[in-house]
Amino acid sequence: MADLEQRIYVAGHRGMVGSAIVRELRRQGYRHVITRGRDELDLENQNQVNRFFCTQKVDVVYLAAAKVGGILANDTYPVDFLYRNLMIQNNVIHAAYASGVRRLLFLGSSCIYPKLAPQPIHEDALLTGPLEPTNEAYAIAKIAGLKLCEAYNRQYGTQYVCAMPTNLYGENDNYDLRNSHVLPALIRKFHEARETGAPSVTLWGSGTPRREFLYVDDLARACALLMQVDGARGLYNVGVGEDLTIAELAGIVAEVVGYQGELDYDRGKPDGTPRKLLDVSRIQALGWRAQVGLRRGIEMTYHHYLRQAASQPLPTA
Repeated sequence: MADLEQRIYVAGHRGMVGSAIVRELRRQGYRHVITRGRDELDLENQNQVNRFFCTQKVDVVYLAAAKVGGILANDTYPVDFLYRNLMIQNNVIHAAYASGVRRLLFLGSSCIYPKLAPQPIHEDALLTGPLEPTNEAYAIAKIAGLKLCEAYNRQYGTQYVCAMPTNLYGENDNYDLRNSHVLPALIRKFHEARETGAPSVTLWGSGTPRREFLYVDDLARACALLMQVDGARGLYNVGVGEDLTIAELAGIVAEVVGYQGELDYDRGKPDGTPRKLLDVSRIQALGWRAQVGLRRGIEMTYHHYLRQAASQPLPTA
């Protein structure tokens, strides 16, 4: 039975993943979920992070804080994605260990795997081939983080677990077209095109790459499970085990939003990795399964988008 009195720190609680983890922990009845905004705790500042862990007596850490973005942002700002993520994760993981935290979950990304990894991608594919160049900096940072967790487990006997989710979407997603991921970008583009009566929408690439999409609340359930299972260590893929083309995804999003115009593809823009489908057998062996279907998840996400757009101006492209 889970210890509901544990003091649990969720790093990155204002982001999509972190906020979903907080919702799930509170849903399960955990009484001491600790959060800090960047104005209170700068995770890139080692002294602040060390002071926080020395004073808060944390039992469990969910490390969901990260510098994230889509293809354009990753390709344009590699220094930000490499340096800032290394600083955040090194500071938090080491300070957690130094203060006696035995259980920690590190959130990574499926982009850690080789660009042309055999499909579906098993955890053993890590470091077996070249990465996708457009998000190499972010991937290298995440690989360093999971290897650091493995090193603490091997050297100090900690229980630091790494969850590698597939493409995520859901409540509190980022709809800034300059650095958002594909699904929230499609939602915003189609919504604005419908509102303005635009006859067509242009999408990046060819539409042929295949992607897998997981609703963020399903990921949160998986993360909570990994922190509750004794003996859970190492790397776990988290996904739905099914994928579809970007063109197929665009068709579903357009239907949900109600956009009926034409879809054009700018083939001069990069496609990224041709396919990323995760082998999720390892986490499924623990009893976890994704519960939210793609269309239902997109419908819920669109409602979140409408509420978010109504409550605060979205960044312009």
